[in-house]
Amino acid sequence: MSAAILLRTPGDVIRLLDEELVALPCGGAFWPATRTLVVADLHFEKGSSFARRGALMPPFDTGATLARLAATIAATLPDRVISLGDAFHDDHGPERMADADRERLSDLQSGREWIWIAGNHDAEARGDVGGVRVEEISIGALTFRHEPRRGAVGEVAGHLHPAARVRVAAGTVRRHCFAGDGHRLILPAYGAYAGGLDVASRAFDGLFEPSRLTVHLVGEGRVHRFPAPSIVGGRIIPKAEGADAPGLRTHANFSFSSEI
Repeated sequence: MSAAILLRTPGDVIRLLDEELVALPCGGAFWPATRTLVVADLHFEKGSSFARRGALMPPFDTGATLARLAATIAATLPDRVISLGDAFHDDHGPERMADADRERLSDLQSGREWIWIAGNHDAEARGDVGGVRVEEISIGALTFRHEPRRGAVGEVAGHLHPAARVRVAAGTVRRHCFAGDGHRLILPAYGAYAGGLDVASRAFDGLFEPSRLTVHLVGEGRVHRFPAPSIVGGRIIPKAEGADAPGLRTHANFSFSSEI
């Protein structure tokens, strides 16, 4: 039976090694074999982080992200939730979290395993937000971490906030997306205020085999699958060529650092 049939929500099945994960329209991925829900880059308290620096933003992002996460959990009923790093936009995010949001998060964690993977934004996060905090975790043949590593196999990562512009009959469309080639899967950012970076940008050099790369665009109520030739820009550097390139740049080196 297809993994997608086991869910009460539409999705697109993605094969990673010998495992099947379901890419969900919300931007999360569900692994039915282990009843694990995976989300990346929640960026809780991004609005309040910007406000501290004088850039006023509506302070509703944490509540909106939690509401979406609650709906995803209700649809998938996971036994385990893995957050792939940057759950908070900065290390002091947990301290600024409103009591109502903290209580809602605690309710979502009740009765299930909850794993926080450390990210570059929240590597030294302060405050008790429940769950277990780790640098990375391996379950079976899959390894879950924040930043993708060149040469890794069976990797599920976040950090890069993948998005893609693809050709469709009416022209082009750009959306956040899942990006994978059967050996690695990078999830889109889940947070309400999180942006996206084109998979044809240099940050993705050497991470995917172009002939196998597929992007799964997050749409309204469904996920749309496109092969690499559909991607506008088409600048996908293969693993062999990218292997000798410098290591993955940290967010501070990107012109889009506020989004990563």
